[in-house]
Amino acid sequence: MASSELDSKGKKKILTATLTSVMGVVLLGLSLMLYFWKRFTRKKNDPKRRTSGSHTESHKKDLDLPLFDFNTISKATNNFSIENKLGEGGFGPVYKGTLEEGQEIAVKRLSKTSLQGVDEFKNEVICIAKLQHRNLVRLLGYCIQGEENMLIYEYMPNKSLDFILFDQRKSRFLDRNKRFQIVNGIARGLIYLHQDSRLRIIHRDLKASNILLDNDMSPKISDFGTARSFGGNEVEVKTNRVVGTYDYMSPEYAMHGQFSIKSDVFSFGVLVLEIVSGKRNSGFFGGDQHLNLLGHAWTLYREERSLELIDAYLCDSANPSEVQRLIHIGLLCVQQRPDDRPSMTTVLAMLSNEVVLPQANNPGFFTGDELVDEDVPRIIAASSTNELTITQLEAR
Repeated sequence: MASSELDSKGKKKILTATLTSVMGVVLLGLSLMLYFWKRFTRKKNDPKRRTSGSHTESHKKDLDLPLFDFNTISKATNNFSIENKLGEGGFGPVYKGTLEEGQEIAVKRLSKTSLQGVDEFKNEVICIAKLQHRNLVRLLGYCIQGEENMLIYEYMPNKSLDFILFDQRKSRFLDRNKRFQIVNGIARGLIYLHQDSRLRIIHRDLKASNILLDNDMSPKISDFGTARSFGGNEVEVKTNRVVGTYDYMSPEYAMHGQFSIKSDVFSFGVLVLEIVSGKRNSGFFGGDQHLNLLGHAWTLYREERSLELIDAYLCDSANPSEVQRLIHIGLLCVQQRPDDRPSMTTVLAMLSNEVVLPQANNPGFFTGDELVDEDVPRIIAASSTNELTITQLEAR
């Protein structure tokens, strides 16, 4: 063959080989792009990723709080040992820890089976991070790593109010001064939440187990997972998801999902009557009448026998007229109609003897029998060992 013909065929072979190689590279590139695109899509839609990575980025943008490393918290709590466990609520277990520099902390660890989820976790972090008051528990930071979601709080050595108040042996140390100090501190904390903070906050789950006590027995309101912030013009809000603890829940909220600052006032009133009596609202009193604490206090009030409500350990140190006034204030706070209840600012003035107390009207939910009604929604409550509960309403 002529050399010119050989050169022509050689060039064709080189061109064919080159084109084949290029097509192969292109196909391989397209295949790799398709593979990584599918992998990225799966990760993006993975619920675990949504509850960790995306929320982590959201927290970092929204908050100005220290982000603790998981290993640091694990070491501080001795790998979340049972000996360090303080209790367990709707959010999950709470552990005592000690950081390397010696600071004691309380760690709330979101449980995988928790009735509260990442939304409540984020809500609590955002709410409490922007609130600063001596009667609110202080959030030191948070930890998000993989499926782990934890809140790091200042440690309260005297635990929660219910731990002492409802224990016959421990409650004897709650004299008149300490109980009045606790009532006043809770009132001041609520005033801050309702009107003095940058956000207007309705707590929605104020109860004895959510009042923590420091070394001096000063109260600090905790657990803002179900709290709700109000806009400037909002007075009342209605929700289809009722959360909280039934024994402290106002009638309009439990039955109709309507809540306002007066819902917190009702819960405060229940707390006042519990602090004076040393008894839970959920107990039954009055013999055959099956009255709860509100009903029992109301009956004694109408019969001018309110002093019979006082805790036996309070009798020796209490001024009778002072305690009687405190019971009266508690009953004003738990009145059936929200408009009849005083604001927390007025309550503080009442506690300081600055105003004359009006006559109290019927309290809400003051007998067990009243709640057996076809029009009242069925309530499902998931409780825990220390009564940190989430309650949801279901229609009949």
